[in-house]
Amino acid sequence: MIRYALLAAAALSLAGSAVAATAPKVKAANFDQLAKPLPLPYDESANADAAVAKAKAQARREHKRLLIDFGGNWCLDCRILAGTVELPDLKPWVDRHYVIVTVDSGRFDKNLQIPAHYGIKGRPEGVPAVFIVDPRTDRLVNKGHETALADARSMSPQALADWLAQYSG
Repeated sequence: MIRYALLAAAALSLAGSAVAATAPKVKAANFDQLAKPLPLPYDESANADAAVAKAKAQARREHKRLLIDFGGNWCLDCRILAGTVELPDLKPWVDRHYVIVTVDSGRFDKNLQIPAHYGIKGRPEGVPAVFIVDPRTDRLVNKGHETALADARSMSPQALADWLAQYSG
C-alpha cells in the first residue's frame, strides 16, 4: 500500500511539471486600453531560420516553451497580440514561461518553411499563427490550434492571456 502511495505521489509530481500555469489577472478590459500605436513586431528583413534557431536554443537553456509568432505588420490581430503581450501585468508572466520569436509571413508568401517544419502544409489559415514548441523535442505543443488567435480582436486581453497559459507547461 505504501509503495503504491509513493508511486502515485511520484507520478503526480512528474505530472505537475507539465501542468500549465495560471495566467495573471490582466487589468485591461479591452484592447482599446493597449498602448498606441500598436507595435510592429515583425522584422521583414530578418533571417527567420536563424532567429528561430537562436530562440529555440535560448528556450532550451532556460527551460521555457518557444512561442513562434508568425504574422505580418499589416495584420491588426497580430499587432493586438504583440500589444497584449507587452501589458505590464502580463509581460513578466510571459517572459517566465516563453521565449518569443516573431517571424514575418509577408502576405502569406514568406518564411513558409517555418510552419512547414511543424507540419503545416501550404500556408497557415490565418495570422497570427502561433506555434508553441517544446524546445527539447522540437514538437508542437498546440497542434491543431495554431491559428486560434487569428481573430484576436474578438477576444479580451484576459482571454488571450488564458489561451497562452494553457500551453505554458
